[in-house]
Amino acid sequence: MWRNARLLWLIIGFGISVRLIQYLSNRSLWADEAVLALNIVNRSYSELGQPLDYDQAAPIGFLLVEKFAIQLFGNNEYALRLFPLFAGIISLFLFARLSQWCLSQTGRIISLVLFASLPSLIYYASEVKQYASDVAISLLLCVLLLPIKQQKLTRAKTIIYSLIVAISIWFSHPAIFVLAGMGCSELIIWYKSKKKKYWLRKLIIYSSGLLSFSLFYLFFVRNLTNNQTLMDSWDDAFPSSPLNLIWFLDSLGKFFYNPLGFEGGLDGLAIFIFAIGCFSYFSRNKAILISLISPLFMTFLAASLQGYPFRGRLVLFLTPFFIIIIAEGASYLLKYKRNRLTITLGILLSILLVIFPILNVGSILNKPQLKEEIKPVISYIKTHQQPGDILYIYQRGIYQFLYYAEKYGYLHGDYIIGVDDLDQYDGEGLSEREWQRYKQDLDKLRGNKRVWLLFSHANKASENTAIQSYLDRIGQKVDFFAAPGSFVYLYDLSTR
Repeated sequence: MWRNARLLWLIIGFGISVRLIQYLSNRSLWADEAVLALNIVNRSYSELGQPLDYDQAAPIGFLLVEKFAIQLFGNNEYALRLFPLFAGIISLFLFARLSQWCLSQTGRIISLVLFASLPSLIYYASEVKQYASDVAISLLLCVLLLPIKQQKLTRAKTIIYSLIVAISIWFSHPAIFVLAGMGCSELIIWYKSKKKKYWLRKLIIYSSGLLSFSLFYLFFVRNLTNNQTLMDSWDDAFPSSPLNLIWFLDSLGKFFYNPLGFEGGLDGLAIFIFAIGCFSYFSRNKAILISLISPLFMTFLAASLQGYPFRGRLVLFLTPFFIIIIAEGASYLLKYKRNRLTITLGILLSILLVIFPILNVGSILNKPQLKEEIKPVISYIKTHQQPGDILYIYQRGIYQFLYYAEKYGYLHGDYIIGVDDLDQYDGEGLSEREWQRYKQDLDKLRGNKRVWLLFSHANKASENTAIQSYLDRIGQKVDFFAAPGSFVYLYDLSTR
């Protein structure tokens, strides 16, 4: 028992270490981080309660903590990512507690290995977004309210739990789905219970959460539905109809790829073992299965009502519940000892399940994940720029550059912001309308001997190729520098 406990602590320590390594790499803010960071940096505390600029959405509690962090530690990446890191580390301990109640010793080890090493959970623990804190708050609510947990709800506990539940709603948009899921699970599991005093105190806790959400929705969430651009960007994350069973099955299948991160056929293996886990829980403890699966159904319900998108990082908060069920499935396979073949198969499938996340962590330890490294590119420009040079910013990298501009000594007027091509055809390739706007914008740069063109978040290959080809026609390339996800050209546009 002591050795097993030590192993679990080693896994938690490993998870903390890899999150710290990713955090300390201090990568550049990428586009999505930069637009939220600009809101946090440029607004007062009271202004953060108003609809955010650049079609952004984040819980007010998260925004206030982020604002406090940069005021306390300065406007830098470390300060902006400190709260997500804290949430990522706390999640490891909360998940360990949840797994203790739901899994055997073998299952706990498998689940902790997965939770500590899955790429998305490591990455979002150092991203200026609310998704790591979504996971932490989901786990906190589950640990507090899990119906299968035997606890005596004293008056003091009832008050403390009610306050925690009410406050958590303001820090996480999807927290309400976990709260609703736990509440519905409670009703299903204990509908025959005669513990009226117990039920009364549980009702107080859930009521505090619902009241808190009502206020949160009235003052903040309701405004998001009025942002048509934001709603359009989530269009494929909603079913066309609540009866569209194909969409729900497809979305559930894609969940194992993103955000769970099982790739290269491993998503199929994870789905299979997840199904085994559901079967195992259904056979031995239906209460656990209901509790773990209920937040998924609540999120699906919200998506069917066009209230919350079911897509990628937005549903990262569900990953702990899936990991628990997957670990239960792997544990079941390891215990299913009918013959040598099934024993070997169970061991092989369990190894396949955990080996690739572990290998991914090995690559992170060697080289932390990078996304759009604009800092070294701006530094290169600053070092090689000459008096009279023109600096042109490709429109998709505008917000990253704006966050870093003053840090590198650039003031308004020292650069040219590229034309915004985000018209109705965006996302469907480079339209003729977009291309004409690009050419007109680039033509304004003609006659200048040295023009730096900075690209970041430039993920449309056809667009990048077309722009470079046109630049080659109207000028001569003098220099080029690239970093992961960002690059810069220096062109002489005075000769042609």
